[in-house]
Amino acid sequence: MRKITTLAIATATLLIAACNTVEGVGKDVRSAGDTVAKTADGAK
Repeated sequence: MRKITTLAIATATLLIAACNTVEGVGKDVRSAGDTVAKTADGAK
């Protein structure tokens, strides 16, 4: 029982960390897209 609980906690921790990483990447991509769009608007 103790091994199962430890494994469940470790799995949950990894999943939470992965979600935060994906969210961070999404924010970075959005920021880069906004910058490109502003530059393109400025070049018109």
